[in-house]
Amino acid sequence: MKKALITGGTGFIGSNLCRRLLKDGWKIFLITKKEFGYDNIIDIKEKLEIYEYEDNFSELMEYLKRIEADVVFHLASTIITEHKAQDIHKILQGNITFGTEILEAMKYSSTKLLINTGTYWQHYNNEEYNPVDLYAATKEAFQNIIKYYVEVENIRCITLKLFDTYGENDKRPKLINLLNKFADEGTELNMSPGEQILDLVHVEDIVEAYIVAYENLNKNLFLRDGKYAVATEERYQLKEVIQLFEKISNKKLNINWGGREYRKREVMIPWNDYKVLPNWKRKISLKKGLGLFLK
Repeated sequence: MKKALITGGTGFIGSNLCRRLLKDGWKIFLITKKEFGYDNIIDIKEKLEIYEYEDNFSELMEYLKRIEADVVFHLASTIITEHKAQDIHKILQGNITFGTEILEAMKYSSTKLLINTGTYWQHYNNEEYNPVDLYAATKEAFQNIIKYYVEVENIRCITLKLFDTYGENDKRPKLINLLNKFADEGTELNMSPGEQILDLVHVEDIVEAYIVAYENLNKNLFLRDGKYAVATEERYQLKEVIQLFEKISNKKLNINWGGREYRKREVMIPWNDYKVLPNWKRKISLKKGLGLFLK
């Protein structure tokens, strides 16, 4: 039986990854903090071995040595898009310190494969590196820390850079997840002019990417520090996404386009100078994915 250690497993993507791996017969070890709660995994909680981490590194090191996981899926992130001064410690702790502790613990364990999570926001204006915000900057910094462990400690890694994510069981307050609710309620929405381009990837396709990334690492011993995008290449302006939803649902949204300004450093055109994850391909089109919200 394959064994996976998952960080961020109580989040939207992580919880869906847990379900898929359980279905495929994996044993799942989930590392989290009690403060994050278990709402997203209440249906599978009893099937997971959960370790509530309390910043005791010696204990973490012994835990990784004991469980002998085949791979670490590192999804834990602290996402604050417009941070305040008091958020800095939280962002650094969540996106750099914790991940580095995982890597250091892996150094002393038999677990040498890591699937890391990055973001296309590391590439503002389609540049090799230009962070949209501090969150994206910490993602880049952590990738550079991974490089050290790859070169010195024989850890092998794939970083998946995610684009916009969605799914019908998503509890995050993101627009795409709330369209049906807003349409039914007739809520008036003040939105930007809506010309920003989105690349929306359904959670089932994202979960598949994590599994394919593990398979690539497991089979290709020469793959040491790969960085790949998880993108559909099916891109729409936000306005077009709304129009597509209205057409599929036969509902009308009450939107005041231009009712608010674009965010600071709004990503108008997503990163496109990337490598596609080998052996992975998007299966759920946006049309099909939006239709799933209506079932």
